[in-house]
Amino acid sequence: MARGLLIVFSGPSGVGKGTVRALFADREELNLAYSISMTSRPMRPGETDGVEYHFVSRDEFEKAIANDELLEYAEFVGNYYGTPKAYVEKLRDEGKNVLLEIEVQGASIVKEKCPDALSIFLIPPSMEELERRIRGRKTEPEEIIQQRLAKAQREMNMMSRYQYVICNDDAQLAADIIALIIERYARAKQQEEEQK
Repeated sequence: MARGLLIVFSGPSGVGKGTVRALFADREELNLAYSISMTSRPMRPGETDGVEYHFVSRDEFEKAIANDELLEYAEFVGNYYGTPKAYVEKLRDEGKNVLLEIEVQGASIVKEKCPDALSIFLIPPSMEELERRIRGRKTEPEEIIQQRLAKAQREMNMMSRYQYVICNDDAQLAADIIALIIERYARAKQQEEEQK
C-alpha cells in the first residue's frame, strides 16, 4: 500500500478554512484523514474536544514539546497550537492522505521536515472581507481581533511559499478546486512510486 500524502492547508484566521474543508473532506476519492491539532486555548461555545481540537492544559502541551511529540507547534495570542507527530505518521502509514490545517509558522516547519508535502494557502477576496468575517464571529475582544488582523496581514505576505493559492470568494468553488489539486497530486505521486 502506498504511503499517504501530507497536505498542508493554511490561511489567515477567519478566511473560512473550516468551512471550505468541510465541503471537500468527505469526498471518498480523496481518501482524507483530518489531523486534529492540539491546543492549549479554551474551548469556544459549540466546540467538542477531539473534534475541532484536542484541548489540553498549557502544562500538558509543554510536556509534549519537551518530549518531541509534535510535528510542529506555534504560540499565538497566548495559546499553543500543534500537530501530534505519532497520529499523523500512523494515518499516512495506513495509506491515508493526511490534511493538516495549520498556521503559516507551523507550515514552514512541516515543509522543512517533509519536503514532499502538498501545500495550499486559502486567501480572502479582500482584507475588508476578512475583517468582516472575524468580527462576525463575535467571540473575541477588540484587542484579540486587532492581533488576528495584524497576523493575517503578515501571513498573506507569505503565500508565495505555498504551491497553490486559492481565493475563498465562493466556498464551494474553492473546495472543488482544492479537491482536484489533491486528486491530481496523489495520482502523480502514485505514478512516481510505481516507476521506482
